Amino acid sequence: MAVTDKNILTRLYVVAGFLFLFAAAVLFKLVSIQLIDGEKYQKLALKRTERMFTIEPNRGDLISDDGSLLATSVSRYTIRFDAVTVSDRNFKENIKPLSEALSKLLGKSSSHYQQLLRKAKTNKNRYALVARNLDYSEYMAVKDFPLFNKGPYKGGLIVDQKTVREHPLGKIAERSVGYERVDENGYYTRVGLEGAFGEYLRGVEGKRLKQKIANGQWKPIGLDNIVEPKDGYDVISTIDINIQDIAHHGLLAQLEKYKADHGCVIVMETKTGEVKAISNLGRTPEGKYYERLNYAIGESHEPGSTFKLMSMVAALEDKVIDTSTVFDTEKGTWRIYKNTVRDSKHGGYGKITAAKAFEVSSNTAFAKMIHNNYKDNPERFVNRLMSMGLHKELGLPVKGEGKPVIRYPGDKGWSGISLAWMSHGYEVSLTPLQTLTFYNAIANDGEMVKPRLIKEVKELNTTIQKFSKEVMNPAICSKETAVQMKALLKNVVEQPWGTGHRLYSPNFSMAGKTGTAQKNYVSKDPDKLQYISTFAGYFPADEPKYSCIVVIHEPDRNVGFYGADVSGPVFKSIAQKIYATSPLVDEVDMRDTKDKATERSYQKYYAEAQKKYNKVPNVKGMSGMDAISILENLGLEVEVRGNGSVKRQSISQGTDLKQVKKIVLELS
Repeated sequence: MAVTDKNILTRLYVVAGFLFLFAAAVLFKLVSIQLIDGEKYQKLALKRTERMFTIEPNRGDLISDDGSLLATSVSRYTIRFDAVTVSDRNFKENIKPLSEALSKLLGKSSSHYQQLLRKAKTNKNRYALVARNLDYSEYMAVKDFPLFNKGPYKGGLIVDQKTVREHPLGKIAERSVGYERVDENGYYTRVGLEGAFGEYLRGVEGKRLKQKIANGQWKPIGLDNIVEPKDGYDVISTIDINIQDIAHHGLLAQLEKYKADHGCVIVMETKTGEVKAISNLGRTPEGKYYERLNYAIGESHEPGSTFKLMSMVAALEDKVIDTSTVFDTEKGTWRIYKNTVRDSKHGGYGKITAAKAFEVSSNTAFAKMIHNNYKDNPERFVNRLMSMGLHKELGLPVKGEGKPVIRYPGDKGWSGISLAWMSHGYEVSLTPLQTLTFYNAIANDGEMVKPRLIKEVKELNTTIQKFSKEVMNPAICSKETAVQMKALLKNVVEQPWGTGHRLYSPNFSMAGKTGTAQKNYVSKDPDKLQYISTFAGYFPADEPKYSCIVVIHEPDRNVGFYGADVSGPVFKSIAQKIYATSPLVDEVDMRDTKDKATERSYQKYYAEAQKKYNKVPNVKGMSGMDAISILENLGLEVEVRGNGSVKRQSISQGTDLKQVKKIVLELS
């Protein structure tokens, strides 16, 4: 018995010893936590109950060139109520006047707000929603309401602020204005002007301390921010909202009329390169149109006959032709290897000069012009195109510029027919803005300026940075070539045989080139064949102020598809309305004088053209283009020297036509 008692006592001592050691270890750990790791765990506990939140700054305003808002940031406020911090006395004294004030401001009944606030008090709700999406003036009013005017602790007022981006123009220029977004991983998506100039608009983030409360919600601590956000700078764009509105509605009406898939319009100030309007509209399955993609900048496609300007400039610069060089259009078709080039006019145009080939947009004449003159050295033609910068992107700040395609001999896809096809806008690819930039250079007598979308960055009334005209190429061609092409672009509209003559108006002048490119022509299914209709040019014709391009994809073929019919009227409407909204008396007088002179010249030409000759007529004083047309129609070979009106003719008036094969005209 004694032995058993002794064993039990020993075991008790052992257990007691273990308990003592365990207690000592616990005590040691508590002391070490308090003295050694206490600060670490205090910070961890604090981190779990308090957190620093980022406050997004107000983005700067995006402003049109006349001061109108394209995009602006506005603060929106959510009001919540912390029922725990408010004393019973303050709550009872202020609940009725607070509810009445809320009712008057927000529209719901006073009893609604009394019930909401009482329920929050009963449930000890620390984050009860009172109102959301208030503007700044409404927020300031709520701050002064009974009870809430006592602040966050005594009055229970909780304010959450967020910034919302608004676009006063609505759907007009929506894609061009664009946006800038950042995902949870910090990756940015940048579209349009908002994305391009985000570094100026973005601002600097602020900091706000919040405390974790029930149900995983975070309540702001105090009314003040730890770090105040710094608003972004304002960006002054080049967009003119009046021209933008004209372009948008002109394009929309034509897309609806022709049931087209999509289209775009760009209007640019000739001398400065400032983009005054850029509209992009695409069709929904329901037949409505909206700013779906930035086709003007991002969509590279075969330009069709608008590329004939580039081809002819190259040929004139290389001096392989002049404007009087004659080409036989061979009844409107020309066979090259196993392929056939066709003119849009059945039967062709007969024998015509290079100038008239441009004005009537003869594919066969241009295919011969480029193929026959460059087939032994195709690199020469491509090098000339590249010297004019047609193979390079414009380098715009807006993301997503489409890549131009100018193939070089030996590249994949190059073949024996490439020169002929390139001559009239196939096997090459340009975006609408890249095409317009070239036309704008011709309007500038050869100076190519970079398209510009921004004028200035400002903070209130202080200029942070200015953006000026940027010359990409001071001379893409000689001034002589540019002047010749300006005359031909004008004739496309003004001369009765020009492809754009239906757009002619005696009230204002414009110059340009039509383009009708086949799309999906590789498919053998005729139902899949579609068209791209284009008109590119500038106005006024003699002293260009604006250049413009209109591109419409896949118009309903049953309604129409030629560039002069589909895109040309949009161009004319824009030019006409811009004239109408900015009349200048001295310009009107000058224009009227020029129109009368043009009309007299045309009447003289028309009278001469109607006569039946068997002798050489007198063409002195006539414009060079008119004289060439009359003499060529009489079967004469015409050589032209100089530019302007006919000063001398080598064969005298009255000479029998049977005795004459060639006549030389001196222009001045």
